[in-house]
Amino acid sequence: MSAPVVVFAVGNPSRGDDAIGPLLCGRLAEWLKNRGREAEVELIEDFQLNIEHALDLEGRSLALFIDAAVNQSQAVVFRQIGPSTVITHSTHALPPEAVLQVYRQTEGREPPPAFTLAVRGEAFALGQPPGAGAEAAMDEAMLCLVRLLANPRLDAWQALAA
Repeated sequence: MSAPVVVFAVGNPSRGDDAIGPLLCGRLAEWLKNRGREAEVELIEDFQLNIEHALDLEGRSLALFIDAAVNQSQAVVFRQIGPSTVITHSTHALPPEAVLQVYRQTEGREPPPAFTLAVRGEAFALGQPPGAGAEAAMDEAMLCLVRLLANPRLDAWQALAA
C-alpha cells in the first residue's frame, strides 16, 4: 500500500541552489524518521520530473512537488496546482502540472490534489554549493513542510496555499 502523501523533491545537487529540492528531501526524511512517520509520506528525489512520475501518484491523497525557483521575490511560495490542459515538454522533463495531466490521461481519472513548494534560488552554477540565501529559504521551507505534514489534509493545505 502506498503512503497517503507523496513528495517529489526535484533538483541537481551539483548545481548550487538547484540542490534545494534534494537537500530538503534529506531534511524531511530525517524529520519523518525522528517522529516514526516514514510510512505516512513517500519521498521521491529526482533531477527532474518525467512522464513515469505520474505512476507515483496512484493511491495518494495528496501530492507535493518541491523545487528551486528562479526570479521569485518570496523565499517560499506554496500553492495548489492542477493538471495542465496542454502538455509542453522536452524529451526529458515536465512541469508538475504536466505530470498531473499525464496521470489524468493514462488513468482516466483525476490525480490527487497537488501542491508546489517553490523555494527561491539565486545561483545555479555547476559544482557550487547552495548560497546563504538558499540556506535561509530552505529553513523557511522546512518550517512550511513541518506545518503541512503536521496536518496532511486537503482543507488544511488549501488554507495555507497562496
